[in-house]
Amino acid sequence: MNVQQRVGPYTLLKKLGEGGMGVVHLAEDPAGRRVALKTMRPDLAGREEFRRRFGKETEAARRVARFCTAPVLDAGFDNGTAYLVTEFVEGPDLSSVVARAPLTGSNLEALAVGVATALAAIHQAGVVHRDLKPSNVLLSPVGPRVIDFGVAQLADTPGGVATIATMMGTPAYMSPEQARGEHVTPAGDIFSWGALVTFAGTGRPPFGTGGVAEVVYRVINHVPRLDGLDERIRPLVERALDKDPARRPTAQQLVDELLGRAGVPVAAATAAVSETWTPVVQPSAPRRGIPWPAIVAGVLAAAVGAGVTLAAIRPWERPGAEPGTPAAASTIDALGSRLEVRIDSLVRQGTRVRLQWTVKNVGTGNAPLAGKLGSDVFDYTVSRVSIVPPGVGNPLYPAVKDGACQCFTVPNAAFGEGAQLQLWAVFEGLPETAEKVDVNLGPLGSIRNVAVTEA
Repeated sequence: MNVQQRVGPYTLLKKLGEGGMGVVHLAEDPAGRRVALKTMRPDLAGREEFRRRFGKETEAARRVARFCTAPVLDAGFDNGTAYLVTEFVEGPDLSSVVARAPLTGSNLEALAVGVATALAAIHQAGVVHRDLKPSNVLLSPVGPRVIDFGVAQLADTPGGVATIATMMGTPAYMSPEQARGEHVTPAGDIFSWGALVTFAGTGRPPFGTGGVAEVVYRVINHVPRLDGLDERIRPLVERALDKDPARRPTAQQLVDELLGRAGVPVAAATAAVSETWTPVVQPSAPRRGIPWPAIVAGVLAAAVGAGVTLAAIRPWERPGAEPGTPAAASTIDALGSRLEVRIDSLVRQGTRVRLQWTVKNVGTGNAPLAGKLGSDVFDYTVSRVSIVPPGVGNPLYPAVKDGACQCFTVPNAAFGEGAQLQLWAVFEGLPETAEKVDVNLGPLGSIRNVAVTEA
C-alpha cells in the first residue's frame, strides 16, 4: 500500500486485517495519533439504505463510554467510501492467544469481568453488539477491549429475508434467536459472552465447530459443552447460555455477580480489571501496536523500583527448626513463567498453625502473583491457599479475624526473572495429632506430606 493513501483526514499506514464488513487499517489522524480505521465494503456503501442508517448507527456507537471498549472516534464518507474510526488498541486478539493455550486463573476471570463491563457500557448507550466473538476482543496491556460494537447490524436490510449471511454474526458465538433470524436484543450479547468465555477457558466454543448449518443447529437445539471450564464461573456461563433470553442475566448482573457486590459502576469494574490483568506476551509480533518486549521491559523495570523480595513474620510465628520434608519443594510452569516453590516451614501452636513458603521466578517471563492466590481476581491475599490434614474431608483455609484474612497480601507488582517473594498464612483447627499435611497453593500446585513442627 502507498503509505500516503488517505481516507478523509486520515493517513493509512498499513492493513491490519479484513472481515465480513470491510478492511481495517492502522492510520494516523491529523494530529499524528494512531487510530484504527475500518473501510466498509463498497457494495454496502453503495446501498441507499446503508448510507441512511450509517450516520445514525455510528452516532449511537460514539455514545458508548470507553470502559473496556475501543471507543468510536469518528465516521464518515470519502468519495463513496464509508469509514469508521476507533481508538487503536495495542495487543493480540483473544482467538490468537487461545490458539496457544486457554486462559486460566485471574486472567480468565478478568476477561469475563472486562467483556461483561464492555457490554454493560454498550447496552447503556442503547447499542447491541450483535457480533461478539474472540477476534473482536483485543488483549491490551491493561485488560481486554471489545471492538466492532453496533456495526454488524449495518449489513442488514430491513424487511428483507433473514438468512445466515445477512442476519447473524459468527455462528459459534451467536444466540439461538439470532440464528433463527429473530429480533436481536442485549440478551443476545449475553449469550455470546457465555460462548466467548467458554472458548477463552477451554479452547473451544460450547457448541463445537464445523459447517455453518450444523453449528447453527447445535446452537438452537443442543446443550452447551462446558467440561473443563473453571468451576467458579461455570454456573454464571450456564445461565448466560440459556436458550430463553428472558432467563439470561443482564450485563450489569454479570459484572455484579463476578465481583460479588451489587451495582458496581462500569468505571470501577474497568479499573479493577486493569489492576489484576497480567499482560499476555506473544512469541511473535502481535496484530496491532507496540512490540510486546517493550511492554514487558517496562513492567520489569517497575518491579526493580518497587522491590520484589518481601517478608512478613509475626514474633511467635518464627520458622520451625525443620524446614519440612524433602518433598516440600517443586518447580512448575505457571502464570506465564517457570516458578520454584519451596515450603519453608509449617509451625504449630496448639491447633493453630502458620505456613510460610517462598516463590522464586526462575524463568524468563513476567508472572505477577497479585490476584492469583485469592478467592477472586480482586482478592490480593493468599486466601485460596489451603492445607489438608490426613483423615480430614475438608481443607483448612486461612483464618479470618475481624473480616480480614490472617495471611499475606501480595503486592500488585511485576514478578520477573529472578524475583522472589516469601508468603505466609495462619490456619486454625489443625488436629493435634497431625504430623504431616498436604499443601495446596492453587495455581502454584500442591505439595504433599509437608512436616508440621512445634513452635
